Amino acid sequence: MRRVVKYLVTRFYKPLLVRYLSKTRKYTFKGVQLLIPPEVFHPAFFFSTKYLLRYISGLPLQQSSFLELGAGSGLISIFVAGKGSNVMATDINPVAVEYLEKNGRANNVKMEVVHSDLFEQIPSRTFDIIAINPPYYKKQPQTFAEHAWYCGENGEYFDRLFHSLPDYMHGQSTVLMTLSDGCDETMIRNLAIKNGCRLNRVHSMQNLMEEIYIFKIERN
Repeated sequence: MRRVVKYLVTRFYKPLLVRYLSKTRKYTFKGVQLLIPPEVFHPAFFFSTKYLLRYISGLPLQQSSFLELGAGSGLISIFVAGKGSNVMATDINPVAVEYLEKNGRANNVKMEVVHSDLFEQIPSRTFDIIAINPPYYKKQPQTFAEHAWYCGENGEYFDRLFHSLPDYMHGQSTVLMTLSDGCDETMIRNLAIKNGCRLNRVHSMQNLMEEIYIFKIERN
């Protein structure tokens, strides 16, 4: 059944979606109002961002220090900032960074926005909560927009992520990452182990298109 649904989506729905997303669009979810340009991942049409947000909304957010790597349009970061967290939102895509700042102002929340490739431009510090909705398809990204989808031929994104991540964690940090059944989970787990981390699956959700997971990342 899932195979049939994927075929129908690819054949009929995807061309309409590509056309719709070719313009900047408004989007509202859980009280967060966003402008989303074509170059930025749109959370309305892909399940992982909203799924991760729902999980994060159950955490103690008030006065927590919160980092979102690859924040995109800012849905998660803006929601969390509105709950009283001290938020740093980052992205490698300069267009995403521009709209993170615009959307933060439009929603009257304070958050620090950083243009950064993973941790490269993030000052040395630790965070209570780190959220990651990563790219996980194995292909080398060629544009800033493609960094939202592709992790490199050999998972280079994850190798770099797990190498630096422990430096930004303290003993009680909660680090959450989404993946789906469309990724190479074995490769990602092995890269985590190589860099002194481990993945523990804490939640899963299945829809007609895919099964999505939330993992907690911990230090070995």
